[in-house]
Amino acid sequence: MRNRWMAIPAIPLFAVLFLILSVSTTLIGVSGYVTMLNENQVLYLFSTTGQVISAIYGLTLTGFIFFRNELSREEFEDDTLFEAVEALKTRYFVLLMFITFLVMLTIFLSNLVIAKEAAGPTVFNAVIINSGQSAFLTSLLAIAYFVFDVISPKRIEKASRRLQDEFDPSRSEKTKGSLESFLKNYNQIELLLNEVGMPYQQRVVVPISSDRGRPRHMSNIRLAEILFRNERINFSLFHQLRELVTLRNSIIHGAEPIVSQQAVEISFDVLQQLTDAVLQGESK
Repeated sequence: MRNRWMAIPAIPLFAVLFLILSVSTTLIGVSGYVTMLNENQVLYLFSTTGQVISAIYGLTLTGFIFFRNELSREEFEDDTLFEAVEALKTRYFVLLMFITFLVMLTIFLSNLVIAKEAAGPTVFNAVIINSGQSAFLTSLLAIAYFVFDVISPKRIEKASRRLQDEFDPSRSEKTKGSLESFLKNYNQIELLLNEVGMPYQQRVVVPISSDRGRPRHMSNIRLAEILFRNERINFSLFHQLRELVTLRNSIIHGAEPIVSQQAVEISFDVLQQLTDAVLQGESK
């Protein structure tokens, strides 16, 4: 399985864009084909650049904190969203770290330009001036991408499709599996998990007005983890249970309702293993 910290294509694209802008604008600036800036213009431009990018970054970070809390609320209300929401949080964290690097680079170059401007129109100054403005433009584009990615109305569906691609990559093959058989096996697995995990269930009243009085049960992944920690199942079975739960949840939250034959066979095998583990535990 691929690492959950999956590569985000936008990050290398923005990195390449910054390099291209820096090199091209520096070459043009050194050749003298563009308007020359005097000292006051350079100082004003880069002091403004640092202030503007800092303010935009601060607003973006503040808005994201509130949005992340909303994601956590959705996850709390519906535990089948756990994997999709956690994948989104990881994605947004990686993007935010990259944007933070770009913003810090922009501010650093802006300060360096202000500090070195007294040296006059040197090649070094041309490099840092053009690189600073290239970093500023790249930061703005990256922040815009991040904002639109966060507010996308199909974010859960997109995350679910990525999870389905991760946990069932062979579904695109010609031989399709039976979704009915897969769900039938999963439902039996869920019944077994709830039955065996009954002593560990925590009945908590959800503090939401629309759900007041409704007991909240542990998620299937959490039940599987408890069974593993209590040595009712082995690690291999626990890992397979996690993958099956994630795959099933991704399907019901917008991914393609298609499974591979391999997924169907794995679900049946996991059902048999869990049944044997339950019977073995009851006989002790």
